[in-house]
Amino acid sequence: MNQKIAVSVVFTSAMFINILDATIVNVALPGMARDFGTTSTAIDSVAISYMVSLAVFIPASGWLGDRFGARRVLLTAIALFTIASALCGLATNLSQLVAFRILQGVGGGMLAPVGMTLLFRAFPPHERVRASSILTIPTALAPALGPVLGGLLVTHYSWHWVFWVNIPIGIAALGFGLLFLQEPPREQAGRFDLPGFLLCGVGLATFMFGLSEGPKRGWASPEILATLIGGLTVLSAAVITESRTREPMVAVRLLGNRLLRSASLVSVAASMAFLGTLYAISLYFQDGRGMDPLQAGLSVFPEAVGVMIGAQMASRLVFPRLGPRLTVSLGLIGVTLSCALLATLGTGTSLWPARLYMVTLGLSMAHVFVTSQAVAFATISPAQTGQASTLFNTLRQIGGAAGVAFLTTSMITVGTTTATGAPNVDAYRVAFAVAAGCALIALAIAQTIKDADARAATRQPAATPASADTRAPA
Repeated sequence: MNQKIAVSVVFTSAMFINILDATIVNVALPGMARDFGTTSTAIDSVAISYMVSLAVFIPASGWLGDRFGARRVLLTAIALFTIASALCGLATNLSQLVAFRILQGVGGGMLAPVGMTLLFRAFPPHERVRASSILTIPTALAPALGPVLGGLLVTHYSWHWVFWVNIPIGIAALGFGLLFLQEPPREQAGRFDLPGFLLCGVGLATFMFGLSEGPKRGWASPEILATLIGGLTVLSAAVITESRTREPMVAVRLLGNRLLRSASLVSVAASMAFLGTLYAISLYFQDGRGMDPLQAGLSVFPEAVGVMIGAQMASRLVFPRLGPRLTVSLGLIGVTLSCALLATLGTGTSLWPARLYMVTLGLSMAHVFVTSQAVAFATISPAQTGQASTLFNTLRQIGGAAGVAFLTTSMITVGTTTATGAPNVDAYRVAFAVAAGCALIALAIAQTIKDADARAATRQPAATPASADTRAPA
C-alpha cells in the first residue's frame, strides 16, 4: 500500500482518540465523583494525571522514534493507549483510575510527535501542505465531537464508556498499521540524554500542573506559585543544558531555524485562542444559556465543519496562490473577528449567530494550522524531523493549556454569575475578547514568516535529466 495513505490512516485515527479523550473525559467527571464517593476537587486528578504524564513523555518521543523506529514506537503507543483506555473503564476506585490514566498518558505523549515525524517523512516538502490538511481531521472533529459523544454516553450508559469508546478505533488503527505501515529508514538516535529527559519532563509536568490548576486554586496561592516558578526554573535549566548538550533530548537549538521558530510561536498563540475559545464557548452554552452537554456539543460542532472545509481551501486554493505568510495572516484575521463577534453574544441572543461564528472560527483556524504545520518543517532535514516534531508539539501543548487557563481566569475574575445568581454573560464576553487578543499576537508573529524560507513547501522540484531516469547505467 502507498505509505502516504497508510501513515495518514494510522496517524489520523491515533490522534483522533488522543484528542477526543481529553475532551470527552471532562463531561464524565461528575459521574465518576458520585460513583467513587469523592469530591469534585479530588476527581480533577483524573484529568491532571493524564496531562502530567503526557508532558513527561512528549520530550522523549523523538529520541524513541529514532532509536527503535517510528513505526514500532507509534504502534506501541497506540496499543498502550488502547489497553490503558480499557483499564480506565474497568477501574473500581479513584487510585486505580489515576494510575491507568498515567499509563494512558505515556502512550498519548508519544502519538503526536512520532506520528507527525512519520507523516512528514512520507510526504516530500512540496506535499506537506496536503499532509497538514490531513492533520486537521482529528484536530477539528475530536474537540467538537467529545462533548456530544460524552453527553450521549454518560446520559444513556455510564462514565465507563468514555474510555471504552477508544478501544475499537485503537484496535482498528493498530491492526491496519501492523498490516500496511512500513518502517522508514531510521535516523541516528545517539545516546539517551537522561539529564535532558528528567529536566524537560519534570519542568513541563510541573509547569503544566500550575497552568491547569491556577484558575481553580488562585494564581497567588502558595502551591500554584511554587509549581509555576519551580517549573519555569527547571525548564530554564533544561534549555541551558540542552543547548550545550551534543545529542540533546529536546533540540532547542532548532529554534535558531527562523521558519520553525516563527511557525511554532504562531502555533502557540493560535492554540491559545482556538482551544481557549472551544472551552469557553462550551461553558457559555451550558452555564450561560442553560443547555445540557449534548445540546452544547451540537452547537460547538459547526466549528469542525468549518475546519474541514477550510483545510481543503487552504491546501488546494489559498496557500498555493498566496504563500504562507498571507495565508496564515488572513486566517488569523478571521480568527480575531470570529472571537470578537462571539464577544457580542448575550443571554437572549439567537443561537444561530453563535453557530455561524463557530463555522468562521474553524474555517479561519484551518488556514493557520495547515500552513504553520507545513512550513515549520520545510527547511528541516530528515534527520532532524523527529526532534523538530517533538519541539513543535511540546510548544503547542503548552499553548493550548495556557489558553484554557487564561480564559478561565478571565471568567473567574469577572464572575460567571451575578449577585442574584443569574448567568453573567460579561464573563464569557471578556474571555472571547482575550482569545481575540491572543489571535492578534499570533498575527503579529506571523509577519516574521518569510515566504522565501518556505519555498520547499510551495514548489515541486523540477525534474532534471539526471533525476529523470535513475535506472540509467553509470
